[in-house]
Formats: sequence, C-alpha cells, structure tokens
Amino acid sequence: MPENDEIVEATETVAIEAEAQALIEAEADVLAEDVTEDDDSAEEPAEPTITFADLGLPEGVVRKLAQNGVTTPFPIQAATIPDALAGKDILGRGRTGSGKTLSFGLPLLATLAGGHTDKKKPRGIILTPTRELAMQVADALQPYGDVLGLKMKVVCGGTSMGNQIYALERGVDILVATPGRLRDIINRGACSLEAVQIAVLDEADQMADLGFLPEVTELLDQVPTGGQRLLFSATLENEIDSLVKRYLVDPVTHEVDPSAGAVTTMTHHVLVVKPKDKAPVTAAIAARKGRTIIFVRTQLGADRIAEQLQDTGVKADALHGGMTQGARTRVLDDFKKGYVNALVATDVAARGIHVDGIDLVLNVDPAGDHKDYLHRSGRTARAGRSGVVVSLALPHQRRQIFRLMEDAGVDASRHIVGGAGAFDPEVAEITGARSLTEVQADSANNSAKQAEREVVDLTKQLERLQRRAVELREEADRLVARAARERGEDPEAAVAEVTEAAEAEVAAAAVEAERAARAEERREERPSFRDERGNFERRDRGGDRGDRGGFRGGDRGGDRGGRPFERRDNDRPSGGFRRDDRPSGGFNRDDRGGRSFERRDNDRPSGGFRRDDRPSGGFNRDDRGGNRDDRGGRPFERRDDRPSGGHRGSDRPFNRDRRDDRPAGGFRSGGDRPYGRRDDHRGSGPAGGSFGRRDDKPRWKRNG
Repeated sequence: MPENDEIVEATETVAIEAEAQALIEAEADVLAEDVTEDDDSAEEPAEPTITFADLGLPEGVVRKLAQNGVTTPFPIQAATIPDALAGKDILGRGRTGSGKTLSFGLPLLATLAGGHTDKKKPRGIILTPTRELAMQVADALQPYGDVLGLKMKVVCGGTSMGNQIYALERGVDILVATPGRLRDIINRGACSLEAVQIAVLDEADQMADLGFLPEVTELLDQVPTGGQRLLFSATLENEIDSLVKRYLVDPVTHEVDPSAGAVTTMTHHVLVVKPKDKAPVTAAIAARKGRTIIFVRTQLGADRIAEQLQDTGVKADALHGGMTQGARTRVLDDFKKGYVNALVATDVAARGIHVDGIDLVLNVDPAGDHKDYLHRSGRTARAGRSGVVVSLALPHQRRQIFRLMEDAGVDASRHIVGGAGAFDPEVAEITGARSLTEVQADSANNSAKQAEREVVDLTKQLERLQRRAVELREEADRLVARAARERGEDPEAAVAEVTEAAEAEVAAAAVEAERAARAEERREERPSFRDERGNFERRDRGGDRGDRGGFRGGDRGGDRGGRPFERRDNDRPSGGFRRDDRPSGGFNRDDRGGRSFERRDNDRPSGGFRRDDRPSGGFNRDDRGGNRDDRGGRPFERRDDRPSGGHRGSDRPFNRDRRDDRPAGGFRSGGDRPYGRRDDHRGSGPAGGSFGRRDDKPRWKRNG
C-alpha cells in the first residue's frame, strides 16, 4: 500500500539521521579530547610568571611598583635582584634601556632600609658619568626610597654645592653622584665614605670613555673593604676588567642584551646623501611627527643645527655640555613634555638620558666608535618598544660607517637619497620625513591659530573696556549734572559741554594714534641697509665729497679732492716727517682761518719737525704774544741767558755720573733740542747727530 511504503521510508530516514548524529557526536568527543591533550601538553612546559614579590623585595616597594604599573621584572632585573639581595658582588652587562637602574637600585634600598646614618657619612653611593644620568637615577629610585624612609641626594656639577653640603650635614642615606663633584666635596671635608656599605658603578664603560676612571678609583679606595660592589657596563674593556679584578670579590655575572644589535625591535638604516643635501634632509627628517634625537659631533654644530631647524619651523633645541645645568634641565623638561620635538645633542650630554616615546635617532655626524654608536642607538627601542636608527653618510663616509656598524654587530640597510624632496616611499615611511613646505604650512597654521586666539582675547578685553567706558561716562554725566544743579546752572548744558570736550579729546587721540601707526608702517617699510651677512652697509651720502678728501665708504681708492699722490711723497722738505705738511684735500688741524697754508709750510727752515710753527730757537715759555716782554724790569734775555757751564736739552753729554754739571735752572723743555722728532733718531737737523750714541738703549736710560 502506498501509505505503508511512505511510513517505512520515513522510518528508514529517521534511523539514518540518528546514525549520522551519533557519528558527529563521536567525532566531536574525539576532537575535544585531542584539544584537551594539546592544551595539557602546551601548559606543561610553560613556566610561572615571576613577579617582584617573588624576588624578595619588601612589600611596600612591591605595592609602589604596582601603582606605577611595573609588575613584571625585565630579564636582567629577575636575574640580578636575588643575588644583590643576598649581598653578592654583581657584574652586570646589558645595553642601555634594559632596566639596569631598578636592578641595582631596589636591592640597594631594601638592604639599607631601617639602618642609621650619621651626618656626612652616607651608607650607599651610586656613581654615574653624567649629571643627567645622576638625576635620572635619583628620580627613578626616589619614590621607592620614600616608601622605605631613606633620604637620597644628587651630587653633581652645575648645581649649588652649598645645598649639597647642607644636605650632607643633615644626613643622607644614599648619594647619587658624579665622580668630580663628589671628590671636591670630600676634599672640603663635607663628606666621608668610611661608612659606605654598598657602592654602585653605573655605565662604567662611559666613565672610561670620558676619562673618569682615575677619580673613580680614588673614590673606591676610600670605601671600606668588605662591602658590596655592583658594577654595570655595556662592554668589558681592559680598564673595566681591571676595575672588576681590583674591587669585586667573586662577582656574579649577569649578561642580558649586551649589544643593541640583538634588539629585534630596533632597525638601522644608512642614508647616503650629497653634501649640499645634508641640511635639507636633516630638516625634513626632524620635521617628522614624534620625538627625535639628533646626534652631532660638536657643541657649535648642535647650536647651529638647532637654530637652522627653528628657522624652518621645527620645534627644536640644543643640548650639550657647554650649557649651564639649569638650561640643560629646562631643555630636557621641554623635550619630555612635548614642547620640543627634535633634540639636537652631543654624545656626552645625551649619555644615559631616558625619555619615553623616542622612536627615531638620527646621526647627522658619524659616531666616534662602535660604543658611541650603541649608546646613541640606546636612546630608542627602550623597555621593549620599537625604534629606528638612521645615519646620514656622505659618499666618502660610507665605508667608515658600515665598518662602524659591523663592529657594533648591527645589520643596516642602505638607501641613496637624491635630495630633500627626492625621498622614495620606502625611505619616507622609515623616517617619517615631511617636506619643509608641509612643516612651514603647519607652523603658519599654528601661528594663525595663536593669532586668532589673541584676537578673541583682545576682542573680549575691548568689549569689557567699552562697557566700562560707557559706565564711567554715565557716572561722569550724572555727577556733572548734579554739580550744575548745585551751582544753579542748566544741567543739560553742562553735560553737553563736558561731552563735547571729551569727544574732542577722543578725536585728537585717534588722530595721534593714526599718525603714529603710519610712522610705524613707514619705518617697517624702510629698506634695510644690511648686507647678506647681517652687517650694516655704509650708505653713499652724496657721492663725491668734493675737495674735502675725507674717507668715503665704498670708494677708498678714488679721487679725494685734488690731493695728488705724488705731492705727498716728493714735495716734502728734507727735514723729515712733518705732521702738518698735508695736502690741501685733507684735514688741516691748524688751518682755522686767517692763517695761510703757505706760511706754515714755507717759512720754516729745514731743520726738522716743528709742531706749532715755533721760531728756530725752540719753544720760549714766556713768549706769549703781545707786549708781555715788559713785565716790570724783567727782560726777555734774562731767562735764556743762563750760564754756559751747563748743558741744555739734548746737548748734554750722556754721562749719568755728572748730575752736578746741570744748570741751576734745570732742564728747559725745547731749549736747544734738535729740530727732529723726539723719537725719530734719523733726523737730519743740525743737532740730530747727538742721538747716534743712544740708538741701542731703552728710552728710560737715555736721559739718565
């Protein structure tokens, strides 16, 4: 029957579906078991995560670390802290930015917590090569020192020594110091290292590079033996190895990321540029968005590049050792807060600087050696972050830079840049470089926004002042009307008179302001008389100066007003140089009207130089013109007719023992002197020969 056939087919279909469902469930169970087994096998080799609490640090320090978002230690911290807490000497090798500060700082704080510190006798010292690194270490450890009740003080150059000595006199548990300043304070008797229990030497290789090791050894020799020593360095050179052998006893070595080349999050690139394109390429890369450190070789280079970047609209500033400590601190703060995007620094000033968010390091000048290159590169890709290191290379520097990177153990890619605007897409993506036009557009946009904000503020101030002026005018009119009524006058007329006078004053003030504004505009539009170097140029004030013959800027060798060159050299008399024998084109000192030029030059005998047209007898002191000779029986001849037994002027023989042969009247200035100049021993006058015997003697011996 058809109905029975349909029932049988339906029953068979249900049975088939049930079997299929059973098979699917069975396969799912098998898969679940396999996944469970895989999970178990994956979980078996996984190690438990180490926390700072597992390392044996105090509970208060662990809580403070958690508050600061630090929960998992870095590899060098996990390896170093337990041994340091056990009192062992530590030799740590790790690149900059690997977390070494907390590796030695937290055990130092935990060990010294709860102890007593005497005045001027710290119990722990941390030596750093630079001021910035000392301040950075102190800032990193101060929150945890406050938890444990420990006092810390930074002792470095460039800051007040008086404040540092005052803090030491009150008692400091831990000193973070640079070697030079600490030695100076010890020599002043303000500090002693006889109570130091733990001594830390951070960035020892940098100290060796900077020449600080003699001071470091002098300080470590003052630390009592038997204490704990912790030394951290990126490399172990000969000098560092000698420090380890001399001061560390059975040190435990922990080596994590010894070179920056092992950092997988850091990429290295070399941009080959032409000399003329180096500055534009630097500006284009510095104009990128984000924080950038630019390394140069010299302090002057840092200032110059920073100024050039500022002129192109980049927010840049310089940092080098020639700046005061206050200026360096201010620049670093501006860089950390984002007020400065590009920091142009030298190697010494930037060592040990830690600023979060630096994602590109630009080497404008090549590093001195591979260690400097690693320290430069260590400013980026810190604490597991990514970073880019770009080095600019001139064509003749390529081999030097690639050899330097080979010594540093890094693999760098090479790119050829044709110019500031010739970045290929790959290089632009690597560096984030922007065109200077875009940078200038952003700068102009920011300036426009600032100007608009100022306009809004000034508009609000203007509205407030206008409302205030209206209120004061109404108050003044009310008071004027009251005064008029008290005098019995018409109030409206008095108010109208005062209002008219006030409006006249306002109109006069407006006219004066408009006149001042026009004058200011004319002054701004006046062309600048500076040359291309910024120096003022001499303007030609009338071209030819006529017969004055004076100096004319820009025309020093031209016609000087009828003053022939030959006359000056050939028409002089043989008497020697005469000051007033000048050509007519020049400035005659004594040509003051009424005294002819010929009289002064031609009426003199040829004896030599005579300053004021004096008679041949020399200067007569009492000949003062007029009829002054008749002065009460005092003849003119009486003063000059002195006994002939003495010598006068330069006729005196050179014999310092015959002092008694001098005339009683004393030496007369200009009496019988030769006509030549006093200091011109070549004079050809009649008495000029007396100088011949004294040419080789100093002047103070000649008239002895």
